[in-house]
Amino acid sequence: MESRKAELLERIESDSEVLLDFFRRFIRCPSPNPPGDTREAAGHIRQLLMRHGVDCRVIAPNEIMPNIVATFDAAKPGRHLALNGHIDVFPVGDDEGWTRDPWGAELVDGRIWGRGACDMKCGTTASIFTFLYLRELREELHGRLTLSAVSDEETFGPYGARYLFENHPEVFGDCCLNGEPSSPWTLRFGEKGPLWLEFTVRTKGAHSAYTHASKSATGVAAKIIGELERLEGIPAPEGSNLAAALDHAAAVTDRAYGAGASRIIRRVTVNPGVIHGGLKVNMVASQCTFEVDIRVPNGLDAPQILAEIDRIIASYPEVSYRQINYNPPSWCPPDSEMAQLVRANAKEVAGIDPVPVISLGGTDARLWRYRDLPAIVYGPSPTGMGSVDEHVTVEEFFHVVKCHALSAYDYMSQPS
Repeated sequence: MESRKAELLERIESDSEVLLDFFRRFIRCPSPNPPGDTREAAGHIRQLLMRHGVDCRVIAPNEIMPNIVATFDAAKPGRHLALNGHIDVFPVGDDEGWTRDPWGAELVDGRIWGRGACDMKCGTTASIFTFLYLRELREELHGRLTLSAVSDEETFGPYGARYLFENHPEVFGDCCLNGEPSSPWTLRFGEKGPLWLEFTVRTKGAHSAYTHASKSATGVAAKIIGELERLEGIPAPEGSNLAAALDHAAAVTDRAYGAGASRIIRRVTVNPGVIHGGLKVNMVASQCTFEVDIRVPNGLDAPQILAEIDRIIASYPEVSYRQINYNPPSWCPPDSEMAQLVRANAKEVAGIDPVPVISLGGTDARLWRYRDLPAIVYGPSPTGMGSVDEHVTVEEFFHVVKCHALSAYDYMSQPS
């Protein structure tokens, strides 16, 4: 087995130019979501798979958002491993603030620049080549391997992994390895849950000189936004093994995601991301809408949050709200088999022991955990993710590819 793993590492080294070329061309296929048109990027994946003789399915409940699924059965019985990554990326906007072409995939000073470089075309590339390398070894492996490269992840939409979750459960298998950004020093065994709400404030409105005639919808909105900070004080009960893992991970969590990250992983957070209100500066606003992203830690669920919100808005009859989206928090055992394999291989490849942590952001890996299946996320540093000048270092790119290939090989080398 060890000699085969050494051969896998040598293969990745010899294929370095092929891997980099595919990855950079992948970035050059714009796939911002919204609007979510991933057809060019999905076609790039399909071409590679077809060149290697892989039959793949295109599952596209929305024609501009195709999902690519490929599977092979190994020669020996065993478990079913799922490799999952997404094709869509965050929008770029008007490019303001970028110092490199966001769709250029420039390779400068050991870094590959562009939208999707770390989130998550690096990890998806690792999944694709892991599938190809292990397919060549299928006569000596156990079980089944499924690759799903999905669309519509960035908006938690219904056309990507969630559609597969509801309509094609055969792709989920027994365990998932995902390459979303984590940083080489951490692996994610769980994540907080996004609860998105839209609030609407309606008042009579008036001339702004007549503030006695009507409440201001924007003023009321400002008060509510301020009061929503109370949600951050709701305690989140933690099981002993979860608490122990988070305690152990605190220092490395702050190192990977910034000072304070270890604190808010365990707390409710509130972000009023969008506000629209008022028509003119000298008018008392009669309407205001605002959208709030609330992140729910493990140990809590939406009902506890919504109950507190109902108490807040009870004093504001002008206000109503609706739930836009909710994905519950999730976690699997931090010492699951796949977590241990990734840690062992990261040590072997680079002398790094990634610490198991909870993710601040959401990923498709949650869907496996909703089925009580272990799902481990291990990918590059989230440098510029959702911001400007997104990039990944060449060193981290190859580290992720190697760790995914070796860990998947280890998993499929065992019958159970």
